[in-house]
Amino acid sequence: MRVIRKYANRRLYDTQQSRYVTLEDLRRLILDQEPFRVEDAKSGEDLTRTILLSIIIEQEQADGEAEVFSNDLLAEFIRVYDMAQPLPLARYLEQGTKLMLEQQKRMQDQWQQALRHSPMEVMRDLAEENMRFWQQTIGQGGPQNDDDDDSKKS
Repeated sequence: MRVIRKYANRRLYDTQQSRYVTLEDLRRLILDQEPFRVEDAKSGEDLTRTILLSIIIEQEQADGEAEVFSNDLLAEFIRVYDMAQPLPLARYLEQGTKLMLEQQKRMQDQWQQALRHSPMEVMRDLAEENMRFWQQTIGQGGPQNDDDDDSKKS
């Protein structure tokens, strides 16, 4: 795993490439699915989450039309932190986002093979997959993996 050190002057140093990097450089690593860890140069404390949040903030501010987090959504997130027993929000967001990205890739693959599949067939398959996911999520208190489903059938 690539180690990025954050110094007191707020600069980020890529120890693998022996050079200073920017948040944009780290964003590219994420897009390339290159794992990295950001640590404080003095204490070694893991700062990865804080840096990832900084990248999201930078992206939100860069293009007002590509906003992902509305003011209302951010306010709801803040309310979740104040709940006596917070919802398992992280799990739902992770699973929902993963599903959305998988479906987007699948949709792109299907459009490339459009001669073999009709658009209605693709949409029906996506709708059925969505329905199964949300039935599992809501009906069983969270997404289950296929291994759990198989063990219940036995």
